[in-house]
Amino acid sequence: MPEGPTIVILKEEVQKFEGKEVIAVTGNTKIDLDRLLHQKATFRTWGKHFLICFDGFTVRIHFLLFGSYLIDETKSAQIRLGLTFPNGQLNMYACGVKILEGDINELYDWREDVMNEAWSPKKAKAELKLLPNKMACDALLEQDVFSGVGNIIKNEVLYRIRVHPKSEIGKIPAKKINEMIEEAQNYSFDFLRWKKQNELKKHWLAHTKKTCKRCDLPMIKEYTGIKKRRSYFCENCQILYK
Repeated sequence: MPEGPTIVILKEEVQKFEGKEVIAVTGNTKIDLDRLLHQKATFRTWGKHFLICFDGFTVRIHFLLFGSYLIDETKSAQIRLGLTFPNGQLNMYACGVKILEGDINELYDWREDVMNEAWSPKKAKAELKLLPNKMACDALLEQDVFSGVGNIIKNEVLYRIRVHPKSEIGKIPAKKINEMIEEAQNYSFDFLRWKKQNELKKHWLAHTKKTCKRCDLPMIKEYTGIKKRRSYFCENCQILYK
């Protein structure tokens, strides 16, 4: 599943279509395709959501586990939603497509998106206080707290701040909570930079790793928390607060 930085890259790549008219629509999505015709598109992101905004409504794209997109290209798979502009095409595959009615600014809280200029660490801290019994591995994946953070970012943030993924939020010291919030944003922008340079995996310190680079001890792989997502962690240097 693409994480927030990957969706930001998509937004940057479609800037040539910003404000352009949709002159053709295709795809096997069940939304009313004709409604998009002759509308001018603008693009925004909120975490893992790619938002194609029109006058009075928005098409929300979620790439789920295996979604993908191509610009000015096609592939043999069925197109879920394809938009043609006067200067090119955007084709999306295996994704969720939904129409959201009304003003997009009333539907999304941009303060929750770790990569948005409106991101609010203060709000994130207040939200975490309401989740004292939640494990850190689950809390970092809560999209209404850390919109855009996915499993890779989760693992890398917890390794950076030396916190065990099964630590309970209410037991983690305030200093470490502040570090978690700060690094959720920091790592997301590192992820963005490394992804653009095609060297993201080279910088992983925890995700999929077998040995801790700090301790030279085996890393643990475990499906943790309510969400049962893969966590990679070192039991020696990542403290369990419980």
